[in-house]
Amino acid sequence: MIDRTPLGHRLPDFPWDTIADVKEAASRHPGGLIDLSVGTPVDAVDPAIQLALSENAAAPGYPQTAGTPELRRAIVDALARRYNAGGLSPESVLPVVGTKEAIAWLPTTLGLRGATVVIPEVAYPTYEVGALIAGCEVVRSDEPVAGASLVFVNSPSNPTGRVRSVEEMRRWVAFARETGAIIASDECYMGLPWSTEPVSLLDPRVTDGDNSNVLAIHSLSKTSNMASYRAGFIAGDEKLVQELLLVRKHAGLIVPGPVQHAMVAALNQDSHEQLQRATYATRRAVLLKALLSAGFAVDDSEAGLYLWARREGADARESLAWLAERGILAAPGDFYGPAGRNHVRVALTATDTKIQEAATRLLG
Repeated sequence: MIDRTPLGHRLPDFPWDTIADVKEAASRHPGGLIDLSVGTPVDAVDPAIQLALSENAAAPGYPQTAGTPELRRAIVDALARRYNAGGLSPESVLPVVGTKEAIAWLPTTLGLRGATVVIPEVAYPTYEVGALIAGCEVVRSDEPVAGASLVFVNSPSNPTGRVRSVEEMRRWVAFARETGAIIASDECYMGLPWSTEPVSLLDPRVTDGDNSNVLAIHSLSKTSNMASYRAGFIAGDEKLVQELLLVRKHAGLIVPGPVQHAMVAALNQDSHEQLQRATYATRRAVLLKALLSAGFAVDDSEAGLYLWARREGADARESLAWLAERGILAAPGDFYGPAGRNHVRVALTATDTKIQEAATRLLG
């Protein structure tokens, strides 16, 4: 008999659906809900990016799946300028319809159906979902696993904010060289360093200038506030990128033309990123001080949009309920794997006013 079980029924529960009751409880706070459970931007997109989008809104034709030459050059230049990424050409980068989409379909578009995919012990849920969509075996490990075809690495980490060192990244590259495994480094939070400077998988200190079997995944959702634009890109091994391009052309996975022009504007200037980073730094300082004063410990959190917090003697769901009593919603650490069961992820993505109010409630 053919298994006609809907694909969605073979996937884990959508994480945020499992805390609907906690959200409802937090919403009953007299001052209203402060939602710090998701990493969605609340600040406006830079005017230059908005202008680039609107100026190209009248284009009627199909855009290029590979991205315009201007966009591909802007990606190469920005990665080199911002993150010291080396060994790239316009043929080794590819725009994608948001990095969640790219990650979710990466095992499938790489032709890895049924293979072994390694994800971090504490991991962004879409790594697992993408592997399951492709019918792959999922292994949680922060160390190399024999027989792996694809390894997801995430530095700075979502949710923990941990930053991997050059030496740690070099070990993954060595594993790729020895086994032929593909290393996919999710680097969406690299633009938000706090206590430690992140290093890209494409940094020559990591690869020695050879990008074989390595891919880096980047987003413009974080420091450019372009989450609604669905704008990201993949860079690395030119052969792999061209394989992905061919599949994506067949599948119609194309970044809209006006968005491609907006991406060029975002990538060609860094001042808006620097301003947004400063905004998050201020919010982080306020929230970190309040969490520590309220009795939380904050682990890792060296970079990124989140504070990885825990309360002594409490698991994630107990801490979630404690915060909900104060009208604050966070994400429970068990969303990200069993190893996160004692933590909550607290996002910096609320307005200055909301962050200050959250701090007041934590201290009240």
